[in-house]
Amino acid sequence: MKIVRAKEIGAAAVEALLQKKAFDEVELNPKIREANRKLFGEDLTAAELVRRIVTDVREKGDSAVIEYTKLIDRVEYRPEDFLVSEAEYLEAERQADPQVLASLRRAAENVRRYHQEQKPNSWMTYREHGSILGQSVIPLDRVGIYVPGGTAAYPSSVIMNAVPAAVAGVSEIIMMVPPKNGKINPYVLLAAREAGVDKIFKIGGAQAIAAMAFGTETIPRVDKITGPGNIFVTLAKKEVYGHCDIDMLAGPSEILIVADETADPVYTAADMLSQAEHDPLACSIVITDSAELAEKIAKEAELQLAKLPRQEIAKASLDRNGLIVIAEDIRQAIEFANVSAPEHMELLTREPFQLLPYVRHAGAVFLGAYSPEPLGDYFAGPNHVLPTGGTARYYSVLNVETFMKRTSIISYTQPALAAVSEDIIRLAETEGLDAHANAIRLRK
Repeated sequence: MKIVRAKEIGAAAVEALLQKKAFDEVELNPKIREANRKLFGEDLTAAELVRRIVTDVREKGDSAVIEYTKLIDRVEYRPEDFLVSEAEYLEAERQADPQVLASLRRAAENVRRYHQEQKPNSWMTYREHGSILGQSVIPLDRVGIYVPGGTAAYPSSVIMNAVPAAVAGVSEIIMMVPPKNGKINPYVLLAAREAGVDKIFKIGGAQAIAAMAFGTETIPRVDKITGPGNIFVTLAKKEVYGHCDIDMLAGPSEILIVADETADPVYTAADMLSQAEHDPLACSIVITDSAELAEKIAKEAELQLAKLPRQEIAKASLDRNGLIVIAEDIRQAIEFANVSAPEHMELLTREPFQLLPYVRHAGAVFLGAYSPEPLGDYFAGPNHVLPTGGTARYYSVLNVETFMKRTSIISYTQPALAAVSEDIIRLAETEGLDAHANAIRLRK
């Protein structure tokens, strides 16, 4: 993990270290490349592979989904096997630990209560001469949620995606989960039922995204796809965008911690590692105005790293993307943080609320020593589906409005139109659109 001093290398150099590209193509690791050669008989890039899968599913429907599920997940399905059955839900309930299930339900209720506060209202207002203007806020008809489920299970992702959609009033919520040995984690199934998911399909990868985007004989077409996934899922979302909407192109997880001399190095190191254990590409950064704290955090991270079950992943992440920046003062630290525009930002300072007005670019902000990032991941209520890769400069956290659209409402009376007709005619003629002008002139 690198430690750099802003005073020594300059602010511009620090900013260059902190700036991240939005999602782009990545190089496949050798194992995946070799698997692709065996499956497809040629050396495809990730984008080429995904484009082939998406095209096949669009053209061939269920048969392509069956083919790729067999090739990639090594599970043989018939179309009638895609959908999770009632018997599978009952088996999940039998397997589940009641205490874990109770925690999931409490988390879902917190998320539901928080997102109910976000729900926007339709409105109308009366203007001159009896004219009416307004806006109608309408939930989407059908949305698709993708939840990773191959090597790990994420019931928290189910809650964070499905609950806002249900609060928004979406008519139908379907979910795709890749099977592991033909089965889905019981907590993922039970979280989906708790959150309001209507149908769950045991399909993963790019084929699941394509099936939701275009529909097949068995799988309904959706209006929007949300949820995280691996490189193939993300590229598939990029490929189908325009045929349906997507939430965002999610990259590896990130945390940036702004810390002053009052921060606890044990807490700070633990919070860095909470993201580093996700993925070798995850990014963990601390920006502090205390050189002494920087050294303590680096030493503490090594001590805690040695005890982690996912030590190899976390170490690779810190070696690649771990960074401690020593800023000249805490205001410069916040400026650097805004340049990074992180997914998660923690303010571990004496008065974190005094710094909050200066935070402009972050997916979520956690204030104080007792608001660590995992609190937001699982339980507090705000959504954990957040912009990554610096896209917090223009993307928002997933929310209720993600699953709604706005329609404008316009109603003018004859006197109201007459009062503004000359302005409209003049503007239309200036643009050379005489038929536009004539549609107004005829009504004068």
